[in-house]
Amino acid sequence: MPYRGARSSAALWGCDRSNGAECGSECGRAGQQAVTVDDSGSHSGSATAHANGAAGGTPSDEEPGPRPIDHAAQDGAAPDGETDPLALRLEGLILGAERRYTPFQAARTAGVSMELASRFWRAMGFADIGQAKALTEADVLALRRLAGLVEAGLLSEAMAVQVARSTGQTTARLAEWQIDSFLAGLTEPPEPGMTRTEVTYPLMELLLPELEEFLVYVWRRQLAAATGRVVQAADDEEMVDRRLAVGFADLVGFTRLTRRMEEEELGELVEAFETTSADLVAANGGRLIKTLGDEVLFAADDAGTAAEIALRLIETMAGDETMPELRVGIAFGTVTTRMGDVFGTTVNLASRLTSIAPKDAVLVDGAFAADLQRAGDAPVSEAEAAAEAEKALAAGETPPSYRFALQPMWQRPVRGLGVVEPWLLTRRG
Repeated sequence: MPYRGARSSAALWGCDRSNGAECGSECGRAGQQAVTVDDSGSHSGSATAHANGAAGGTPSDEEPGPRPIDHAAQDGAAPDGETDPLALRLEGLILGAERRYTPFQAARTAGVSMELASRFWRAMGFADIGQAKALTEADVLALRRLAGLVEAGLLSEAMAVQVARSTGQTTARLAEWQIDSFLAGLTEPPEPGMTRTEVTYPLMELLLPELEEFLVYVWRRQLAAATGRVVQAADDEEMVDRRLAVGFADLVGFTRLTRRMEEEELGELVEAFETTSADLVAANGGRLIKTLGDEVLFAADDAGTAAEIALRLIETMAGDETMPELRVGIAFGTVTTRMGDVFGTTVNLASRLTSIAPKDAVLVDGAFAADLQRAGDAPVSEAEAAAEAEKALAAGETPPSYRFALQPMWQRPVRGLGVVEPWLLTRRG
């Protein structure tokens, strides 16, 4: 696929500024008179002259700049160009079309400058293919759609690039995970002598249409939930800087485990931890922000929800003999949300609390404790709870019912955040 890397668009597309010459605005811009691309993907006109340093010249074998790559070799075929027909059929099945365009041709057909096209492709995480004819009608349509959103004023160019990047990063991980999972059980081919491509093709033929529909369904549900949170925000500032409970759950002694366990066992443990954590966070009304192997980051709109998630994580992991001990740290406060992630002092504090939490325990900060108490989920103190219960019983009333208990711990310095007073969170009997 197209482009990955930090090189400039000029370097990617054959414009050589190394001699200090300035390129005109037409350089690298598809669809203009200065750059023409014939059906074979070769350059003509003034763009070719610019690359050669002389008008009307043709590129020599020694000319610097990117060269068309042997795409057949990339696909695992022999270097003589004999591409595996089944591999091409598999690619066509997944992409829904055959290779037709070079990057120049795709950009020109879409009416998009090469500079903008390269930014989109890099953002989506596509590798640099030089000027190989490897793009399809779908690639052209994707460029048109993104550029059309910018031209219509619905997205700024920077936002369109962010959309491309977030989508690319999310789907790249999803695709890797799905392929690994689908092929994990196929350690032996169904029939002796079958290649991986022969095994994959019928599987993909059956799964692709179903997974495509399922992907859109899940995305719409998640989009509806995210939109609902934005609509409920008090003002525009709250959409970016919000008050949330943020928690880290960390497997204790994971580094030691990596030295003792086989890779396959370690992978199974991490998958079980991530799956259990994701299920518990979602089931109890939180949001899983990201997984980091031996650690998960989650968020909730209020302290009560986050407290329930944290204690259920501790209880579930403690009941599983195959899992190591867990520790959780939670902080409550203003966080900055961006591209599905959370940032800020509150997040840093939650991470620090996790690092000092005892095993099978949850530590929270003072703001989190105060929010629990304000919501009536935890008493200010056990002595006050006992006094309230005695008073209620004397009056023939039902005593207050608290879900959680909070025990103040010793103040301690936390690197980068000064002195904090953590609270031990437990479930109240």
